[in-house]
Amino acid sequence: MELRIFTEPQQGASYDQLLAVARRAEETGFGAFFRSDHYLKMGAVSGDPGPTDAWTTLAGLARDTKTIRLGTLMTAATFRLPGPLAITVAQVDQMSGGRVELGIGAGWFAEEHTAYGIPFPPLGERFDRLEEQLAVITGLWETPAGSTFDHPGKYYPVSDSPALPKPVQQPRPPILLGGTGPKRTPRLAARYADEFNLPFASVEDSAAQFQRVKDACAEVDRDPATMTWSNALVLCCGRDDAEVARRAAAIGREPAELRENGAAGTPAEVVDKLGRYAEIGSERVYLQVLDLGDLDHLELVAAEVMRQV
Repeated sequence: MELRIFTEPQQGASYDQLLAVARRAEETGFGAFFRSDHYLKMGAVSGDPGPTDAWTTLAGLARDTKTIRLGTLMTAATFRLPGPLAITVAQVDQMSGGRVELGIGAGWFAEEHTAYGIPFPPLGERFDRLEEQLAVITGLWETPAGSTFDHPGKYYPVSDSPALPKPVQQPRPPILLGGTGPKRTPRLAARYADEFNLPFASVEDSAAQFQRVKDACAEVDRDPATMTWSNALVLCCGRDDAEVARRAAAIGREPAELRENGAAGTPAEVVDKLGRYAEIGSERVYLQVLDLGDLDHLELVAAEVMRQV
């Protein structure tokens, strides 16, 4: 199983803090550094010094790191137009030497849209827009050099586009889709996703949703083995109960709740939890690191968990 680091910078983080985490993750052998794409804090935190833009961050990390893969869980389709987003991601892919992955979703956090003047359509329209964005983004990237791309869409019609720039990764950077939606989410994943990610879900719920996506793959004659299956879990690992409790307190959570719902406890407990997800076919886990100043946390997981999974 591949372990990746996943951060939530809207809760309060500067670029330099994110860079320190990304570099430590790279040095210790994690497969990727991902970040959320949100513009407003959640819960009882200050959020200081304020939000950072996901793709501005990843552009900086593309130049300030060397080998680690970089991506979003998840960019909201409500935030950006698909043509400019395709340009941005392709450029960051070039800047990184081909290390970028695009996680994208319909958007869900109404308050951040209100706080920054971003339109927030009803759920059905958001999914319609997401589907059209996926068609445009993949179409732009996959159009052969020297050809043009057209898309007669309802929300994002494209005409005579040169479909440039091209990403380094061909035919395109990996696309991640995810979530618990029972119908449209599996269908979109079967059509467009290279990876299906389920965040903060139990083993049982993950298995059920993975099966829905596999069924959707069968409907379009896609081999489910061509999909990468992954989960995201909050991380709280300690050498003993006291260290687990200290790390839980630092993020305002209870050890028992984290052990139930996250990748938490001693290294042996975390290995056991990850093993249960591996048994249902999960190939990657994004470990949500909430205390970005605790770089020893990454060191512990790299030394005591990673080698066992």
